[in-house]
Amino acid sequence: MHNTTIRVAVLGTGRAVSASILARNGVSVTLFESARGPGGRMSQRREVSDDGKELLFDHGAPFFTASNTEVLGLVQEWEARGLVAEWKENFGSFDCTSSKFIDIEQDQVSKRYVGVPGMNSICKALCREPGVEAKFGTSVGKLEWLQNEDLWMLTGLDGQNLGQFNGVVASDKNIVSPRFTSVTGRPPPLDLKLVPEMAEKLQDIPVHPCFALMLAFVEPLSSIPYKGFSIKNSEVLSWAHCDSSKPGRSATSERWILHSTEEYAQSIISQTGLQKPSDAILRRVSEELLQAFQSTGINTSQLFYKKAHRWGSAFPATSIAREEKCLWDKKKRLAICGDFCVSPNVEGAIISGMAAASKLKEIVLSCL
Repeated sequence: MHNTTIRVAVLGTGRAVSASILARNGVSVTLFESARGPGGRMSQRREVSDDGKELLFDHGAPFFTASNTEVLGLVQEWEARGLVAEWKENFGSFDCTSSKFIDIEQDQVSKRYVGVPGMNSICKALCREPGVEAKFGTSVGKLEWLQNEDLWMLTGLDGQNLGQFNGVVASDKNIVSPRFTSVTGRPPPLDLKLVPEMAEKLQDIPVHPCFALMLAFVEPLSSIPYKGFSIKNSEVLSWAHCDSSKPGRSATSERWILHSTEEYAQSIISQTGLQKPSDAILRRVSEELLQAFQSTGINTSQLFYKKAHRWGSAFPATSIAREEKCLWDKKKRLAICGDFCVSPNVEGAIISGMAAASKLKEIVLSCL
């Protein structure tokens, strides 16, 4: 590595924290994202109702908390920039057996944060920072290690040469997971023989699938005493929140998000596989989740929009690098990071992304 400009490829906007840290330390970062916009599990969905109303939904992570000192420092910076705000609403729980709401606020000690005006606001801002070039709608099909050049060469799913890089930051889902093959019909971009010490830990990390249902109502659901609540003793639903109650959101309609149980999602996936679900399947899921919501006694007569989305592998079921915070191949300068390394939440993803950036930063700064 004798180049004056150090180039690092970051795969997926879920690693935007890594991209930002590296760029602030003089690294030229190219961020590749297969989706049209940033966010991943923190993305915001834009829908249009039959009468032309624009509807925005945070259909993934409803909020995040922070207890780690370094993460709190980042959150404070984001707050000062107007990218996040505290979601100051009361939360509860609904027990389907007793058909009663239960107050759980006495158990809550951490502040709940949301992106403003959408959960994807943080990733959007980090992707636009100086030194970061974001390429949306670009799927990486192959990572090849060039031994003689001591570089990584990336090729797109369409065969396009995406360039050569001194280092790579990625997650399991976008380069090594067997789920990549289930969805695309192609082998994962990274041959694990190149990183044998990582191979065992990365082999088929278990995940919790989930369906999300986006709902829009003409009037507020006034019979619900909370703006977010977990759902107990239901085979279908695990969570519900009022998305339009978050700071910085439009109040022209009341919008709710429902999350299914893992068991319900697994039952659907066992029938359909991991390929993109058909419209017919999503309509069926919409009806079944809505019926479960209505069975709680909530009046949904003012509903004017509903649509389901499947999260096939967004929620990891294990943590594979609690101590190290990320997986790291120093010789090839490859960092694998994500919430599956530390803890299955947004804070875990941030901690892991910071660790990955730190590993690469140490190497690249010594070469500048």
